Amino acid sequence: MSNSAATDGSAANPALEPDTVVPAGEGLEVAQFAAGCFWSVELTYQRLPGVARTEVGYSQGHHHEPTYELVCAHGTGHAEVVRLHYDPKVCPYTTLLDVFWAKINPTTLNRQGKDVGTQYRTGIYYYTAEQERLARESLAEEQKKWEDKIVTEILLAKRFYPAEEYHQRYLEKGGQSAEKGCTDPMRCYG
Repeated sequence: MSNSAATDGSAANPALEPDTVVPAGEGLEVAQFAAGCFWSVELTYQRLPGVARTEVGYSQGHHHEPTYELVCAHGTGHAEVVRLHYDPKVCPYTTLLDVFWAKINPTTLNRQGKDVGTQYRTGIYYYTAEQERLARESLAEEQKKWEDKIVTEILLAKRFYPAEEYHQRYLEKGGQSAEKGCTDPMRCYG
């Protein structure tokens, strides 16, 4: 298969396949969210009790093995996402959804704050039918709070590609606290 066939959606494109990650521990489940720049989204979830692991990366696109530069060039279709491994007994999926909605403006298409581009769209990417149901119910409830139509997508989680190592835990590496329950303000910088 040619490289162009692997990236244009034809044949067996791994980027279009469902994400098949195994949770990082017994009793954990996996979730995936796009909420603008992944740095502050990751730190928000790192601070949440019950979230055992976070990873930033790219998903929902059509290009196999995307890089940050390719995603920013708007040719891959990927969103910047955070993939979470969480304990639903400590942190139910509905709590993850509440944190997600509080973090974003769901009515802006391909934009969160000053970040503009398709990689900054908002999305809830589900792994199970139960996650899909809860996500759709939460969107319906959230829509009641907004005059404008919510443009957040709710889709099956496609293959997750980890971002480059320097993006992982970026704000924590920069000195910001990732301690559970921390409410310190976040500072984004690049």
